Amino acid sequence: MQLYNKLSSKERAELIDKTGKNRLTLSFYQYAKIGNPQILRDHLFVTWDALDVLGRIYVAHEGINAQLSLPADRFNAFKTHLDSISFLKDIRLNVAVEQDNKSFLKLKVKVRNKIVADGLNDNTFDVTNKGVHVGAERFNDLIEDDKTVLVDMRNHYESEIGHFKSAVTPDVDTFRESLDIIENDLKDHKEDKNLVMYCTGGIRCEKASAYFKHKGFKNVYQLEGGIIEYTRQVKEKDLENKFQGQNFVFDDRRAERISDDVIANCHQCGNPFDVHTNCANEACHLLFIQCDSCKENMENCCSTKCMEINRLPYEEQKELRKGQGNSNDIFKKGRSGDLKFK
Repeated sequence: MQLYNKLSSKERAELIDKTGKNRLTLSFYQYAKIGNPQILRDHLFVTWDALDVLGRIYVAHEGINAQLSLPADRFNAFKTHLDSISFLKDIRLNVAVEQDNKSFLKLKVKVRNKIVADGLNDNTFDVTNKGVHVGAERFNDLIEDDKTVLVDMRNHYESEIGHFKSAVTPDVDTFRESLDIIENDLKDHKEDKNLVMYCTGGIRCEKASAYFKHKGFKNVYQLEGGIIEYTRQVKEKDLENKFQGQNFVFDDRRAERISDDVIANCHQCGNPFDVHTNCANEACHLLFIQCDSCKENMENCCSTKCMEINRLPYEEQKELRKGQGNSNDIFKKGRSGDLKFK
């Protein structure tokens, strides 16, 4: 029984080209009490591997978080399998705004302590006691209300390239950082303000809405299905699109274009630009915004130092990377003293 991915990204990309099938990129999540995440993890891998599903899936005692792609002609078989699992029956699937056959190149199903890292150790916190879910039309009305505080529950590098008009965008690196900041900033308005939140697909807001209700906020709302579902409803119902720019996504596409607005700038020259890249120096791998001109001039690197390292023979680069490990000290997102316009 195969329980782990055995093909490299390059081999998988070649196989996708060879088969010539169109693939769907989609995501879903569900908070539920799972007794043995490892058993569920192995079951999902075996079944989904047979359906040629690729993606990044986290399973924990508190539920499941899945971002994946699969051949379009196997969607019905995939949906039938989801419906066979009690807590996933009829679950909403967020289909990507922009499709890319190579959004994922491996199937990774991992058991985690939590499906969303929140840094909380509160046994009285019930994640299922969530806020009110609202669709795009009601969301648009709510955020025009003077009593509403609209909060972006994503990280700085996500909101930098796209966010809703008038949204509060905390300058944080992680979801866990934002919880205390938001509670402290709004502590005097737990009863007289509408706390309205949004994120990419809804999973972070689901937990945040329950957390803020737990902390005494009376009027808590979240955008149903996040930015992805909002965009679908706006198009379907011909509503005003109040989102500006791109929606950051955690796959090889990096972002989906929601509006023509470019609200970010190249981190190296300051010109309007909103496409992320990773520093070509593998010992850095910094995620940052780099325009085409700077990409050419800097050889896809975030700094002169990284450019010099990247020019070295591969074996010398490997020697320099020894002992560093793949820690958060290396894989920072958009934070560097070398980035003049960040």
